[in-house]
Amino acid sequence: MFYFAQKAVLHPSLPLWNYQDKDLTEPCKKALTMIFKICDIDNDGVMSDEELGRFQRKCFNMDLELGTLDSLKTVVMKNCPEGILGSGLTLKGFLTLNSLFIQRGRHETTWTILRKFGYNDNIELEPDALVPPISSQSGSVIELTHAGTDFLLQVFMKHDKDGDGALSPQELVSLFSTCPSMPWGPEIYHQVVTNSYGWIGRPGYIALWHLKALLNPEKCRQTLAYLGYDYLSPAVASKPSPLALTKDKPGDMAKQHQSSKSVYSCLVIGPRDAGKTTFCQTFLGRDRDSLESIPESDIPNAVINSVTVYGQLKHLVLIDKDLTSHQDELNSLETNCDVVCLVYDVSNPRSFELCARLYLRYFSGTEQPVLLVGNKSEFGHVKQDYIMQPEVFCSKHKLPPPQFVSCIRGQSNKEIFIKLVTMAAFPKFPAAWMIFYRGRHLTQLSLLTNDEAGLIRLGVGVAALALGGAFAFKYFQGNR
Repeated sequence: MFYFAQKAVLHPSLPLWNYQDKDLTEPCKKALTMIFKICDIDNDGVMSDEELGRFQRKCFNMDLELGTLDSLKTVVMKNCPEGILGSGLTLKGFLTLNSLFIQRGRHETTWTILRKFGYNDNIELEPDALVPPISSQSGSVIELTHAGTDFLLQVFMKHDKDGDGALSPQELVSLFSTCPSMPWGPEIYHQVVTNSYGWIGRPGYIALWHLKALLNPEKCRQTLAYLGYDYLSPAVASKPSPLALTKDKPGDMAKQHQSSKSVYSCLVIGPRDAGKTTFCQTFLGRDRDSLESIPESDIPNAVINSVTVYGQLKHLVLIDKDLTSHQDELNSLETNCDVVCLVYDVSNPRSFELCARLYLRYFSGTEQPVLLVGNKSEFGHVKQDYIMQPEVFCSKHKLPPPQFVSCIRGQSNKEIFIKLVTMAAFPKFPAAWMIFYRGRHLTQLSLLTNDEAGLIRLGVGVAALALGGAFAFKYFQGNR
């Protein structure tokens, strides 16, 4: 009696079985369907013997005995002929097998399966049980780990059925079919680089996950749980987390001058008509004309792309923020961005003033790198209605000189984005920003001390001497 009472409490049948319809309950079907899709590693619609063996080890910590698998298939075939396809178990077969377990009083078998995949007594998935939450700390960001990236690439390849290196809209829906709802909206196609069909390729797919981890790490963590990270990730005792805190240590920054992050955030702010959104879209290789074809509701407020800086691949997130006054508030994510890009319209005499006031309110006196960008340069420059012109303002506040861009077709702003990532990656080492200043003396820009400038001159001199020696050696060798 005690055994049956305990069984009724630990493994109740009502959440699993509808006695009136003599079928699995809808929540149970939904959960088992998600489990089947996760365990169908090659996404061919059936669970092979190898996939069933892995599923058995995951749920019951043991291998199937010899002949047991064939016996199970025979039982399924007898009760549901379409439950077996070739030598594999279909979804119908998987549901039938669990129905038979319950009908024969083996509720604990189905409950063991559900609980191993993170479901509670109400058959609701608890993401915390699969991917533990991470507590954010001041001055730190949450990024994907190598284990998380490897898992996401595995999921990508699983659902890229045609093997073209990109996810069609149908393949993307298939990828997220184990989630309660589609976690990504139509704006994603305008947040990353896409292929000629407008589909998201592998680099854009990984970039999107970096973006989601930065902007909404909690939702990103839960989505990873729904995709089956706990099942598909490496089967080791100390399972690596797909997400981790990244924080620059003061000691490391002082020694190496370089941030340890792999994803940098850039706040793009300025007047509403300065062309910030178009500027952000040029980061993805698009121009002003292509922006006109995007529905207003699908225009994103953040984009991401990869940039190589000094041989290192980094991701840069541009956060587009509209402001109408210097008194508008910025949230903590925006004020703590790795680099700030102030954008104004060079053809509008009243455009620069807001950028100047925003800088003075939020960033003057801070260690955040700031770059001033003059947009719409194709329309010509006009004098700005402010007490200082942009060049003078930058010089006074020891900022890099203004950078001028155009967003018309055929114009590339690639150098601007390299500069922004460089500033973010080396926030306390302005000597790394030398790519900015063609022909300008760095000490005049107050970016280097006399000692630092002397070291650079010495390095250049040594390099020139070595190069000259090499040419001289070749010359005398040739005249022998």
